[in-house]
Amino acid sequence: MAAPRRDTRGIVDAPGLFTRVQFRRRTPAAPLRPYVEHYWLIDWDLSEPYATHVVPHPCVNIVFQRYADRPGFGEVAGAGREVFAQQLAGRGRVCGVQFRPGGFRPFTPERPATDWTGRRLPLATAFGHADADATAAAVLEPDDEDARVAALDAVLTPLLRAEPRILDQARLAMRLADRIRTDRTIRRVADFARSEGMSLRALQRLFAGYVGVSPKWVVLRYRVHEALERAASDAEVDWAALAAELGYSDQAHLIRDVTATVGVPPTAYAR
Repeated sequence: MAAPRRDTRGIVDAPGLFTRVQFRRRTPAAPLRPYVEHYWLIDWDLSEPYATHVVPHPCVNIVFQRYADRPGFGEVAGAGREVFAQQLAGRGRVCGVQFRPGGFRPFTPERPATDWTGRRLPLATAFGHADADATAAAVLEPDDEDARVAALDAVLTPLLRAEPRILDQARLAMRLADRIRTDRTIRRVADFARSEGMSLRALQRLFAGYVGVSPKWVVLRYRVHEALERAASDAEVDWAALAAELGYSDQAHLIRDVTATVGVPPTAYAR
């Protein structure tokens, strides 16, 4: 498997965040890598509060968190449709697991991915952990980064228990979601389904069960991610050309999607 991604897609004002926190991505244990994109670790010690904003990826995260005003805890965060905001203050730490789109289902095979979409559930509720507090402490307390990664491996490995049919469908969903992410020629979901030898309805059912959002939504979200990353770059952006490159019929449609996602048009976001 490749090393963790180095792009900042989804992070609003990544330079501003990175000047205030220590942010790292780490690779999980080998048996987990087909399903887990990466671990993400954040530590901060701030003299002034800072609000982070993230345009979520179409995937599930498990997030262990410790803030200055509360003890550590863990939760499952489903694919989010809205911008996620979090206030950071004082000292704190987060250890997160970003699953690949479609990769969480093998850890909860009895539940479709739509059960998690738009929700944040305590670890005890999601997995029935009687010792959820001890699990969070085991992940969050070590100052050694390698120890935190090992603790995340220890949490996840016993949960990977799906039968072969679920694993096969998860692999298919992950492959298709990754193709949407990387193949800019994908414009229409119906054409995409045909190119994969699937009916549109079968593709929609697969994404509902394993990704948690529709394939059309995934196409739009990845377009917005790229548009926001371009807007945050130092280069002057030709919005009409970018709209065409991302498969929009015109610049107005790109502006509409970005504005609906982050609340401001891309030119204002860039400023």
